[in-house]
Amino acid sequence: MNNYVQWLSELGMDDVEHVGGKNASLGEMIQNLSNLGVQVPGGFATTAFAYREYLATDGLADRINEALGELDVDNVRALAETGARIRQWIMETPFQAALNQAIDEAYVALIEEYGEEVTWAVRSSATAEDLPDASFAGQQETFLNVSGLDNIKKQIHEVFASLFNDRAIAYREHQGFEHSLVALSAGVQKMIRSDIGASGVMFTLDTESGFRDAVFVTSSYGLGEMVVQGAVNPDEFYVHKPTLAAGRPAVVRRNVGGKAIKMVYNPGGNSPVKIIDVDEAERHLFSITDAEAEELARQAVTIEKHYQRPMDIEWARDGIDGRLYIVQARPETVQSRSGNIMERYELKTKGKVLTEGRSIGSRIGAGTAKVVMSLDDMDHVQPGDVLVTDMTDPDWEPIMKRAAAIVTNRGGRTCHAAIIARELGVPAVVGCNDATQHIQNGQEVTVSCAEGDTGFIYDGKLDFEYKTIELDAMPEIPTKIMMNVGNPDRAFDFASIPNAGIGLARLEFIINNMIGIHPQALLEYDNLPDELKAEIGPRIAAYKSPTDFYISKIVEGVSTLAAAFPGPVIVRMSDFKSNEYANLIGGTRYEPEEENPMIGFRGASRYISKSFAPCWEMECKALKYVREVMGFSNVEIMIPFVRTLSEAKGVVEALEANGLKRGENGLRLIMMCELPSNAVLAEEFLEYFDGFSIGSNDMTQLTLGLDRDSSLIAHSFDERDPAVMKMLSMAISTCRAKGKYVGICGQGPSDHPDLAKWLLEQGISSVSLNPDTVIDTWLFMAGQQA
Repeated sequence: MNNYVQWLSELGMDDVEHVGGKNASLGEMIQNLSNLGVQVPGGFATTAFAYREYLATDGLADRINEALGELDVDNVRALAETGARIRQWIMETPFQAALNQAIDEAYVALIEEYGEEVTWAVRSSATAEDLPDASFAGQQETFLNVSGLDNIKKQIHEVFASLFNDRAIAYREHQGFEHSLVALSAGVQKMIRSDIGASGVMFTLDTESGFRDAVFVTSSYGLGEMVVQGAVNPDEFYVHKPTLAAGRPAVVRRNVGGKAIKMVYNPGGNSPVKIIDVDEAERHLFSITDAEAEELARQAVTIEKHYQRPMDIEWARDGIDGRLYIVQARPETVQSRSGNIMERYELKTKGKVLTEGRSIGSRIGAGTAKVVMSLDDMDHVQPGDVLVTDMTDPDWEPIMKRAAAIVTNRGGRTCHAAIIARELGVPAVVGCNDATQHIQNGQEVTVSCAEGDTGFIYDGKLDFEYKTIELDAMPEIPTKIMMNVGNPDRAFDFASIPNAGIGLARLEFIINNMIGIHPQALLEYDNLPDELKAEIGPRIAAYKSPTDFYISKIVEGVSTLAAAFPGPVIVRMSDFKSNEYANLIGGTRYEPEEENPMIGFRGASRYISKSFAPCWEMECKALKYVREVMGFSNVEIMIPFVRTLSEAKGVVEALEANGLKRGENGLRLIMMCELPSNAVLAEEFLEYFDGFSIGSNDMTQLTLGLDRDSSLIAHSFDERDPAVMKMLSMAISTCRAKGKYVGICGQGPSDHPDLAKWLLEQGISSVSLNPDTVIDTWLFMAGQQA
């Protein structure tokens, strides 16, 4: 158009120096991706030339540079005073005539195209913004539902002033950007009616692990500022890219967020938007469907392919036309810089859990808690303290930088605070809901983000270990190293460790942590007492039925593991003992009290019993869906605690009756070899299975006739006892003779590298280890020092 205003549809990434990264990216997508299904609302942008000419008015730039030259940004009070003074100067200085005229003409053209009823978003776009080596996300202002020319001009003024927000000044100083070299462009973009729809943020990788084959989507009701600012705990979806490309159901994980509030239009009010509570019933539902999450992921993958790098994308669903729009896209700036070195933090002890939330990163921090509810008190936080507050936004960046850890009541994994915490390398736990109530000012605490998606805040300063591992090419050894992974939360993270797949995925971990309810209680939900229904109801509200909840959660857990590990994923069907099942919600209604549950009603005998068969059939439905509908044929099935040949025959027939026939669609059935009868009759058991996975824990207990949980005899528990090793040798040699798979997934090789080496000499097919022992044991087996 002219030197002062440019149409978004005429811009591309070559225009970053003229209109900033954000506006240039919008134009790039409109020009290149619209015909590929990426929908971006139109509008115009003011130019950096217009901004710099504006700052030349009345010596404004000179006054700003002089004020910043005298500023110590680590003095938070001086920073606040200087920023406020500069912003006031800008607001008092009118636009030059040429810029005024250009905005007038652009507005007339917009009204001709979209009509008088449309409102506008006025966004900032700095010329150094969204470059690959820094995240300026949220440092300048965004104004939503702006109507009329006068209001658009007012908000452009506010956008110009926001280049000198406290957070923006401090960030440029810490990153070494010259203030005078950064200019601002204001983008005026058609509003999407997500106030009556939904909105959120998505990344084209997993933000915590850097896993590249997933799109991470967050969503909440109303305008997107609530998600971006961290004011709500949003819904979360993980969409697996290869499965999406294959045209199959691709949502491998979903979590219902709290979504307590939403931002909506405020017709006739003093402000164009307002924040209201979300209805209680709606909070328990997902704000978008799986189909919408998958459509968003398709657009995200298209954008990532175009830019050829991981992307951070804001989106909105219009409540009127129902369509999904992209309103911003910028490079992801943290995980994409990660190298080939793996960090590992591990707590050496556990303490009392004060609260929990969503973990940001995988680090651990400890220090003195400082409960701060206002920026006015930011100077209370000293280096090494743990910042505890309701929510943080990028205004808090100066004190976030000095904190050992950050804990908030509100926020999700894609809010600005989370982005900055990742970039600073500071562990953060967001969305705790009650952190400021349960953590006392001055209390010593430990913040752990090293235990999966859930971050924990413990009482006291606990000991933890930190180490780095260089993931260079591992030496060749004549067996496969697999991993024991039960927690889907850690799957994407553990996938970066060298491996040949998962040798043991415990279904009971998924049932206990992702479901928490006895399956029989869900089958009989309509007949449960009211108080039990009230406890279960909110957990299952987002799903079609109680049984759909149970099946879907198993599907999510198993498909996440299968997506993360392209090699074999051996899923052991539930092996809860009766006392463990009783600990699930509703469990005491259905479980017997046994004297010795370890050798009681568990494993295969449960599956083929009339009382438990309907519960087990839900597990079968889940595994069948993962393999056949989602296409994860790398999932193999393992049956635990098979006492007799008749149990072996019965469970294989029951699997076939539930659509899981051995050999069909490449399905392998593995049996846990963990009883002496399994080793003694190895040849006969192998008639029903494709191989063994040795469970060294139970094999040791049952061979030696001891209970390792008894302190009186626990000292005798040793997988390397000659009797135990004789059993293992019998099982391995029989499998080798019959050409069957044989692995070991018990604790023994993780605890005793010499046992792992002996197994190697016996010709075992694979050794499945706990993730934290893989590198050391691998190197030991190769004859190298870890």
